[in-house]
Amino acid sequence: MNQPYDPLRLCIYATIALLGWLLGPVALVVFAAVGFAGYWRARRAGLTRSKCFLRDTRLVLAYLGVLTLAGIGGIIWWVF
Repeated sequence: MNQPYDPLRLCIYATIALLGWLLGPVALVVFAAVGFAGYWRARRAGLTRSKCFLRDTRLVLAYLGVLTLAGIGGIIWWVF
């Protein structure tokens, strides 16, 4: 018997959005930096293509790096 579709990802996305809303740029820095570190390790291990929309891991790393910098800028703007 086939199991019904479980939209777990949507719950995860909603939780991440909530954290982003509550923590602002701090959440962005944390999630982007964790993602960057994960893709960095994966690229060093030989991953060149990702299931991410951007596909090329170099583009994913650049995207996550820009998000990290934007979050840091947001924290600076938020504090001062």
